[in-house]
Amino acid sequence: MGNQETKPHKKVGVAVIGDRTGQILIARRLMAGSMGGLWEFPGGKIEANETVVECIVREIKEELAVTVTVKEPLIAIEHSYEDFHLTLIAHMCSLASPSEKPIPLAASEIRWVKLTEIDRYQFPAANAQIITALRNRQVNLERLGREETKFSI
Repeated sequence: MGNQETKPHKKVGVAVIGDRTGQILIARRLMAGSMGGLWEFPGGKIEANETVVECIVREIKEELAVTVTVKEPLIAIEHSYEDFHLTLIAHMCSLASPSEKPIPLAASEIRWVKLTEIDRYQFPAANAQIITALRNRQVNLERLGREETKFSI
């Protein structure tokens, strides 16, 4: 564990966005960056003096040009890669307005997929626990997608 403490630590808010058809939004990382070309649940680094919920709302607006309603926490994950340590804090989310359509501003592409299809996509190792948590809880994504309460900070 001593080696882990010398690595940079990134704390990330993650959105697991469900729609009214029971699908989940995934984004493909840009090829140029770290883990380029892999799929992920959208989100980003939590800024100083920012809550996880504030981070998720900000990051999704920046990355996908939509507003999300952040719902219940799904899972918190600690994961070490070779050159950094990562804490992922995932929350269930839905689009605040079903008429809004996500645009991949910080990804090469986005897709709505069913949980039963998600194994067709290659994710970074840390994301595997999010997928397992979704399966274990058997989340009703269709119900989450129907709620239209707008979240505001």
